[in-house]
Amino acid sequence: MTAALPGMLELRYELQSKAAKWYATMDIANAFFSIPLAAECRPQFAFTWRGVQYTWNRLPQGWKHSPTICHGLIQTALEKGEAPEHLQYIEDIIVWGNSAAEEVSEKGKKIIQILLQAGFAIKRSKVKGPAQEIQFLGIRWHDGRRQIPIDIINKIAAMSPPTNKK
Repeated sequence: MTAALPGMLELRYELQSKAAKWYATMDIANAFFSIPLAAECRPQFAFTWRGVQYTWNRLPQGWKHSPTICHGLIQTALEKGEAPEHLQYIEDIIVWGNSAAEEVSEKGKKIIQILLQAGFAIKRSKVKGPAQEIQFLGIRWHDGRRQIPIDIINKIAAMSPPTNKK
């Protein structure tokens, strides 16, 4: 089932090929928990804790197929809503443009509208941009080029050199 997820490396190369000037990102809030489980599927998610039996009624975050299912449902909603060009990795979405911040802002608003209509929640604090520099999937993007985030560079620079061969 995991083959339905795009490879992060391919996403990076595709985004780099766009050589964009402006970016905006969206992260769906609690995406897995936004997806209800069908009643007939709930028994397979039953568990016992302190002698009481429970079951999930939403897609559990720790289940190995949850990322694939979540990605597929979001992708389907975006396709049905005729979303503008974007890249998606599970619940993280990025749009880009070259002409103006307003172009990217409109693309982002369209995607948010589609997701809200599909029943997903979007936290305003999880919407970034439009900006000429943005972080997506742990990588800082600027002028179509990926860069290592400054906080990562600082962590590496602060590391002590090894004192033995182990």
